[in-house]
Amino acid sequence: MAARKNSPQPKLTEYQDRLRAAGLRSTSPRVAVLRELESATAPLSHADLVDALGEEGYDRVTIYRNLTDLTEAGLVVRADLGDHVWRFELKREEKAHQGTHPHFTCTDCGSVACLPSESVRLTSTKGAPRSVAARSVDIQLRGLCDRCV
Repeated sequence: MAARKNSPQPKLTEYQDRLRAAGLRSTSPRVAVLRELESATAPLSHADLVDALGEEGYDRVTIYRNLTDLTEAGLVVRADLGDHVWRFELKREEKAHQGTHPHFTCTDCGSVACLPSESVRLTSTKGAPRSVAARSVDIQLRGLCDRCV
């Protein structure tokens, strides 16, 4: 399971407001998924969320359907970081998580970390797709994390 931030969680009404603003009904499973993603410091897989929210009585299918709804509504970002496992993270407004940002995946233990956008610099060169210059690409780095070196 991913590490957690030590910051206060937003109030229930903030989650409900986010859901309604995105055109979704505010349900307890959706609020629970948002709450869990808000406290995560790295993208979480469906299995991670099932482990975390199963104790609250939410089943795998309910969590999956809510992840799909939240992704389609633009509240959650879904990414495959090269290991064929979809991972989800809250679309955040703060500078560290604006837009797309690079991820680092450990090739040994499989841990995933969000990297600051400044950690990777893209320069457009002749022959590179325009999406590189527009920074509308996913950047995924793979290697050994500090624990596995």
